[in-house]
Amino acid sequence: MNTQRHPRSFSHIGITVPDIHKAVEFYQEVMGWYIIMAPSKVQKESDTAIGQMCIDVFGEDWQEFEIAHMSTSDGIGIELFSFPNGKKEAPEFNPFNTGLFHFCVQDPNIEALTEKIVAHGGKQRMPIRAYYPNDKPYKMVYVQDPFGIVFEIYTHSYELTYSSGAYQN
Repeated sequence: MNTQRHPRSFSHIGITVPDIHKAVEFYQEVMGWYIIMAPSKVQKESDTAIGQMCIDVFGEDWQEFEIAHMSTSDGIGIELFSFPNGKKEAPEFNPFNTGLFHFCVQDPNIEALTEKIVAHGGKQRMPIRAYYPNDKPYKMVYVQDPFGIVFEIYTHSYELTYSSGAYQN
């Protein structure tokens, strides 16, 4: 039995959007993410490994969907999905329920990125806040994209932000 523990790396996150072309445009223009695979249609079929995998994941109650792959500057994948029969309105923001409620990106110019998100149809959900207002320039803010997907922006790395004891007196 292997008892060694080591952290796994983060590969990608899958996000369902109402319009894959508008989402790719937003994330490329505003976030600067690279397009790895342009929007493509996937048809339900069981003759290929990908087709069978999609049936395994989504079940039998679908015929086709669109998918695109993007990447952040540090190689984290963003897998975008758009299903023709899915709900198209923004998801309800409820961080109190079990499940994913946000992802976080990092940009040292948090003000400029927040303004760009808002200018492209997103929202700023709170004021930009400093974690250590008198000591360090670490800031954060919650925003949402034009499709209602909530995410967070940090000015500094996760490790730097929390190794300083953000919740300690």
